[in-house]
Amino acid sequence: MKKKPHSDPIDYHAFLQPEQDIESSFLKDDEFIAGLDWGKPRYGHPEGQIYKHIRHVLNNIDRLGADHPLRPALRIVAFVHDTFKYKEDKSYPRDWSKHHSVYARKFLEKYTDDPAVITVTEHHDEAYHCWCLKFLYNQEELSNRRLKKLLDNLGDFTQLYYLFFKCDTKTGDKNPSPLRWFEQTVPNITITEI
Repeated sequence: MKKKPHSDPIDYHAFLQPEQDIESSFLKDDEFIAGLDWGKPRYGHPEGQIYKHIRHVLNNIDRLGADHPLRPALRIVAFVHDTFKYKEDKSYPRDWSKHHSVYARKFLEKYTDDPAVITVTEHHDEAYHCWCLKFLYNQEELSNRRLKKLLDNLGDFTQLYYLFFKCDTKTGDKNPSPLRWFEQTVPNITITEI
């Protein structure tokens, strides 16, 4: 049986075009690089690999404008948020301490002590989970408690969270309903079009 030819390695630097030193540092870290090629096309992520998803999120961040004040923080979260899915334990019942967002937070803490990017990275999927509880599992009270906890954890970082949630949701074939719900439910966010 003939082996498939090995494809050329991906130039992640050229593909992701880091703008900040911290982004370039990620691309030199073996633990980070290990996660970039993980993933196959699936619902929500028809692009498959993580590095392609990051590029799509970065493209949405670009639509906010090069001078947007939250752009540097949004880009850092984009680089790291899903990169550790390859480590995630999805056994049941879920051990949420082994969720990819926790691994991402721990990785990010090696590079920055910025509470905004660390907090948003750790909780980046939480609004979606709140929406699922309410609309898929009919657990409105639990959803409301979980959303309140999320907003308490975010504090002053709610607008950053919202913008990242929007840039992340508007990729692939993700369901836009959680984003619309968040925009209609959460007070004191500035609704932004991208």
